[in-house]
Amino acid sequence: MVEFSLPSNSRVQPGKTWPAKPGAKRPKKFQIYRYDPDTGANPRIDTYEIDLAECGPMVLDALIKIKSEVDSTLTFRRSCREGVCGSCAMNMGGHNGLACIKAIEEVPGEAVTVYPLPHMTVIKDLVTDFEPFWAQYESISPWIQTRSPVPEKEYRQSPEERSRLDGLWECILCACCSTSCPSYWWNGDKYLGPAVLLQSYRWIVDSRDEATGARLDDLEDPFKLYRCHTIMNCTNTCPKGLNPAKAIAEIKKKIVERSL
Repeated sequence: MVEFSLPSNSRVQPGKTWPAKPGAKRPKKFQIYRYDPDTGANPRIDTYEIDLAECGPMVLDALIKIKSEVDSTLTFRRSCREGVCGSCAMNMGGHNGLACIKAIEEVPGEAVTVYPLPHMTVIKDLVTDFEPFWAQYESISPWIQTRSPVPEKEYRQSPEERSRLDGLWECILCACCSTSCPSYWWNGDKYLGPAVLLQSYRWIVDSRDEATGARLDDLEDPFKLYRCHTIMNCTNTCPKGLNPAKAIAEIKKKIVERSL
C-alpha cells in the first residue's frame, strides 16, 4: 500500500478559542482556518463563538463580526456582499460557495467550519492566490476577436444569437467550481478547469466572434479540455446555478462535429 506523508509544517493544529459573551442568546461556534506565513507556524483552526441574535444571517456577516469585535487579525476577501463579485469565495461546511450569500443556518453541523478554497496556495488565513487561475483565464483570450472591419456603431446580435450566451455570461469567476473539481486538483497546471472552459465556450458561441476555429484548435489538447471526467462537482457547487459540465461537453461536441 502506498503511504503518503505531509511536511511537518503543513499539519493543521488546534488553535485558540474565543467563547461567547456572557448572556449570549443564540451562541454558535465558527471553526476557522488560520495561517500566517510571517510567523512560520503551522496552520491552525481557531474557534469563535458568537451570538447569532446579534449577527446578520450570512457567513460573511459572522466573519465581519469576528474581525470587527473579536479578532482583528482574521483575514479574508470581501466586496459586493451581493453574490456578484466572487471575492468571498471559500469553503464552508465542506462545500465551496460565496460567504455573502451562504446562510449560516444552511451550513451543516454543530459548528460552522470555514476554510480557504481547496487546491489554491494560501496567502493568509482565508485568502488564496488567484494568479495561476487568472493566467489560465487570460490564456483563452476572453474578448471578441474579429477580422471583419469594425462596425460604425456596434456589433449586432439577434435575440436568438444573444440567448446562446445565457447560462455563460453570468459566471463571476469565483473559482468555486474549479477548486471543487478533482481533475483540476491533480492537473491544475495543465487542465484549464470548469470555470475557464465555461468562459471559453462563452466566446466560442458568441455570434460576434470570428475566431471559433482558433479557439477550438487551442482547446483540442489532451490536458486543457479532456481531463474533464464529468464528475459534476462543478455544476453542483456553482453559486450562480450555472452548468460548467454542460459547457465542457458542448466544446467536445463542437470539436467532433468539425472533423466529420
